[in-house]
Amino acid sequence: MKKGAKIGIIVGVVAAVIILGLVRYIVGTYNRLVALEENVESSWAQVENQYQRRLDLIPNLVATVKGYASHESDVYTQVTEARSKAGGVMQLGSDVLNDPEAFERFQAAQNELSAGLGRLLAVAENYPELKANENFLALQDQLEGTENRIATERKRFNDAVQKYNRAIRSFPGNIVANNHGFEKKPYFKAAEEAKSAPKVEF
Repeated sequence: MKKGAKIGIIVGVVAAVIILGLVRYIVGTYNRLVALEENVESSWAQVENQYQRRLDLIPNLVATVKGYASHESDVYTQVTEARSKAGGVMQLGSDVLNDPEAFERFQAAQNELSAGLGRLLAVAENYPELKANENFLALQDQLEGTENRIATERKRFNDAVQKYNRAIRSFPGNIVANNHGFEKKPYFKAAEEAKSAPKVEF
C-alpha cells in the first residue's frame, strides 16, 4: 500500500471519529435539554395543581365566612372576582412558560387572589364565633397547608428553571439550544407586597 493511501485512510478514520464524537455530543446535549425542559414542565404542572387546590377551597371558605359576616359583601366580591380571574388563567397550561407576558398575567392573577384571601381572613378577626367554628378552622388549616405546598412547588419550579436556563445558556450547549429552539423560561418572583411582611393574627 502506498504512503499516500495510508495517510488518506488515517485522515478518513480520524475524521470519522471526530464526526461520530460530534454527533454523539449533539444528540446527548439535545436529549439532556429535552429532559431538563420536561422537568420544568412537570414542575409547572405541580404548581398548577396546588393553585387549583387553592381555587377549590375558596368557595367553601367564602361560604363559611359569609354565614357569620354577611354584610362584608365587598370582600366576597373581590375574592370571587379574583378567583374567577385566576381560574381563567389556570387554563393556559404549559404554553405560558414560553410567553413571558402570559406568565406575568398568571402570576398577577395569583397574587391578586392571595391578597383577596388575606382580606377575607382579616374579616374573620372581627368575628370570634367564626374563629371558633370547626369548619372555618379546618378550611383555614387546609388553606395554610395549600399555601405552603404552593411555596414548595414554586421553589421546585424555580430550581428546575434555573438548571434548564443554565444549560441552554452555557457554552457549548447553547449552540445546540439555539439551533433547536430551546428558549429561556421565566421564574416566579415575589409580589411587590411580599417585600414587607403582613401582620396577620388569628
